[in-house]
Parts: sequence; structure tokens; C-alpha cells
Amino acid sequence: MSPHTLKTQRILDAALAVFCRYGYRKTSMLDIAQAADMSRAALYLHFKNKEDVFRAGSERAHATVMAQVAAALAEPGPVFTRIETALLAFQQGLMAEISASAHGQELFDANMTLAADITLTARATLVASLAGALEQAEAAGDIALRRVDATAAQVAGLLVAAMDGIKHAQGGGEALRQGVALHMRLLGAALLRM
Repeated sequence: MSPHTLKTQRILDAALAVFCRYGYRKTSMLDIAQAADMSRAALYLHFKNKEDVFRAGSERAHATVMAQVAAALAEPGPVFTRIETALLAFQQGLMAEISASAHGQELFDANMTLAADITLTARATLVASLAGALEQAEAAGDIALRRVDATAAQVAGLLVAAMDGIKHAQGGGEALRQGVALHMRLLGAALLRM
């Protein structure tokens, strides 16, 4: 990794901690620079403003999570086990530190204002990745989507929507894990070939 990339990573790590501590609105470029152990002028050499820092952090977080999703779906094993792991990686990877912050909702709102395109692209990629896994499982004869008269893309979209619903109804952490696991068991009962 180049020195510039390492410095950018250090800035984004520091910025996440500062955003979580103060919230988006109250965080300044000076706060981020001090947390990254650099001058404000040096910070401006990397990012033009705090919106730019925030978007870069969102982009990095989504890229990291999508790599975890791809790795989970590439693992050997039953398709619904892999999908469960991928869904939890996506949800928990993006939410863990922000959810623990007293400013979590403000940060989620800021993300949808400043980086909705990044979030929506990642969600679309998640749905497409899940659909690909379902299509492969069907081609291998492991599942039968015709039992529910649905396409892989429709089931994948429902999986992501259900994950959102479980998160909003039950919260994160263990409740999310249990809810997603139950959903996978139900879906498996409907689609797995016996």
C-alpha cells in the first residue's frame, strides 16, 4: 500500500471515530485532522471538505462489506447458509460502529443524503449477488424456484427487504442474527429439493 493510501486510510479511520463521537453536523475538518494526527491544511490535501471525507468513508465501508459478501457466497456449503452469512456480513459490517454511537440515526440520515448513490449501488450489487447464488443452486438442482413461482432476482430482493424488516422490528445483534436464520430456514423449507 502506498504512503498516500495509508494516510487516506488513517484519515478515514479517524473520521469514523470522530463522526461517531460528535455526529455529522458537529464534526469539523479540524476535529478530523486532530484525530488523524495531522494539520487541517494537510487534511485538505486529501479531501476538499467533510462531505468528501464522509463519502469516502461510506465508499470504503461498502466496498469492504461487499468483499465480505462475495467471500461468503463463494464458500462451499448449502446456499441458504452462505446467503445467511452474506446478509449478516452486509448488515452488521455497515452498522456495528455507527449503531453503537449516540449519533447513529444522524449518521444514517447523513449517509442517505450524502452517499445514497453508494448505498443504493451496494444494495443492488447485494441483490444481484444473492440472485446469482440462487441461480447457481437451482442449476445444480439444490433448490426449485418454480415451487414458489419466483425468479432468483425476486427472491433475492425479498431476502434483502426481509433483512431490513427484521433489523427495524428486532434491532441488530443477536436478534438480527436469529431473525435472519429463521428466515433462511423458512425459505429453505419452501425451496430446497428433498
